[in-house]
Amino acid sequence: MTGRDMILPAAVLAGAALLAPLPFLVGPFWQSLLVNILMYTALATAWALFSGPTRYVSLATAAFFGFGAYCMAFLGETLPLPAVLAVAGAGGALVAAVVGLSTLRLSGVYFVIFTFGLAELVRQIVTYAEAKFGGTVGRFVFVDVTPRDIYWLLIGVCVATFLIGWWIARSRLGWALRAIGEDETVARHAGIDTTRAKILVFVISAAIMSVVGAIMAPRWTYIDPAIAFNPIVSFQTLIMALLGGAGRLYGPLLGVVPLAILFELLQANFPNHFSILLGLVFLGVVYFVPRGVAGLLDDGRAAVARSAARKAHPAE
Repeated sequence: MTGRDMILPAAVLAGAALLAPLPFLVGPFWQSLLVNILMYTALATAWALFSGPTRYVSLATAAFFGFGAYCMAFLGETLPLPAVLAVAGAGGALVAAVVGLSTLRLSGVYFVIFTFGLAELVRQIVTYAEAKFGGTVGRFVFVDVTPRDIYWLLIGVCVATFLIGWWIARSRLGWALRAIGEDETVARHAGIDTTRAKILVFVISAAIMSVVGAIMAPRWTYIDPAIAFNPIVSFQTLIMALLGGAGRLYGPLLGVVPLAILFELLQANFPNHFSILLGLVFLGVVYFVPRGVAGLLDDGRAAVARSAARKAHPAE
């Protein structure tokens, strides 16, 4: 492994070290905004681990996020925090494996519709179970976790997610995923076990999302299915990843930072019209930045390289 290959891990660790002390330097508002940015950085990057190379558009983020939040709500008072996070990750992975075995043979719009329906199905099941067996819908989350703890835990998840993505991109699994994204039929004929590859990365992505949900649950103190399984989480994650560019590991981060700030402003000033404005942002991203900011940067570098090549070898 060359020194160039280690640039990204080194940059990720350096960035984490720079971000870690910020809760001591900023006020509650900025700390809250940073938590939102870190949460969506982890979610969007985890989403892109699977959807970026395979081009399978998933709207199941809210299902796994909500699963993790409810793990914290049910187990937070009886188990240590690391154990709850482990249960959330393992449970989310198990759910993703079961779902993946039955759905990842779908593709295109069918997969999009199913994953959106999955999140809604899980929300309805949790609502029914709470009303039927708990006598009420929603529960308080009493866990000894401070906002600073949430911030630092999210930094750890973001670092782990980037390192996992870096490893996948350089492995045979990453090569298989890129082949699936180019042409899944050709990939199968080339001897790639496409189902196994897709399920494995779908499981990894879902586990990360579930852990993020578990970390975020204490922030709200009280959760119910409408909060934990809010479809807005799925759509915002998708839009952020697409704006930044899901084809690059660092791409989602480029979309998360500006859109997290924008969505914060829109929710504060236009709460009754937020869904409409979110849809307009999505249309703008799809029409005007189809390959994301990372794609624009790649095009710029390619243009500079071509210009340099023409100067170095002018036509005779």
